[in-house]
Amino acid sequence: MQDGRIAIPSVEKGGLDGTRSGHFGHCDVFTLVDVEGGEIKEVTTVANQEHVQGGCMVPVNFLAGHKVNALIVGGIGMRPLMGFRQVGIEVYHDAERPEIRPVVEDLIAGNLPQITDDQVCGGGGGR
Repeated sequence: MQDGRIAIPSVEKGGLDGTRSGHFGHCDVFTLVDVEGGEIKEVTTVANQEHVQGGCMVPVNFLAGHKVNALIVGGIGMRPLMGFRQVGIEVYHDAERPEIRPVVEDLIAGNLPQITDDQVCGGGGGR
């Protein structure tokens, strides 16, 4: 990824040196990383919106409104995954490392796979 905005569901205050949340819909904040020319230019955080039962599209619309191009998750359900695809947000998968900075660097370098339909979780918990 050379240019765009990456969102990472994060715990507590988030940020580039923060930790990813295991379940994107119930994270504390989203860390937003702006990338230009393959370099990290700006890092901001935004508080997650309330995620009520059946409200899987709330984070989709919220991140689309923040002009996000890519999302890095450890797990995601099928319904929100389809929603992200519909709004043009590519969803990448890394379930191994909880640290934000290395997974962002991997995505920029083209080393993270897009999540596939057989990697989705049932929702409601981490994977």
